[in-house]
Amino acid sequence: MSVKVTYKIITAGDGAVGKTTLLHRYVDGYFDFDSKMTIGVEIHRKVVNLEDKVTCDLQLWDFGGQERFRFLLDSFTKGAQGAFLMFDLTRIGTLLNLDEWVDIVRKYDANIPIILLGSKLDLPEAVTFNDAKAEEYLKKYEFSHYLKVSSKTGQNVEKAFELLLEEILKTHAPQLLM
Repeated sequence: MSVKVTYKIITAGDGAVGKTTLLHRYVDGYFDFDSKMTIGVEIHRKVVNLEDKVTCDLQLWDFGGQERFRFLLDSFTKGAQGAFLMFDLTRIGTLLNLDEWVDIVRKYDANIPIILLGSKLDLPEAVTFNDAKAEEYLKKYEFSHYLKVSSKTGQNVEKAFELLLEEILKTHAPQLLM
């Protein structure tokens, strides 16, 4: 018999870091070349079955990254069980802005599991920093994991969601992991 659970997951970070394309790759299985700027919040949904034991209804909240929308985003974090904070591997400034995103995501839950994602792994010639800086943020904010992903190729996209779901289950339903 399968247990059904619903989890709210936030995807946040500066504009144009790849949040929307990550969600399209995960939910729809393709790379959206014509992705438009997210205004405010957009919600995606995916149902995941884990070993015939758990059916997870994932509500994936895609936060608009532009500064003009941030004042309303913290109210949307209430009730979230996990989050991705994303930065663009080709634009170091998007990593340096994570402090504000951490404050937004952790406003209602200081212990929410967060995975740090560096996007655009498919552009190695354009990467502007080494992993040491991302590792500093991983330690500073006690993020669960750090992964580099490519929405274009799909590299590590499934893995990112698997890791986050595992962290959420450890926190909210450890008995389901047995």
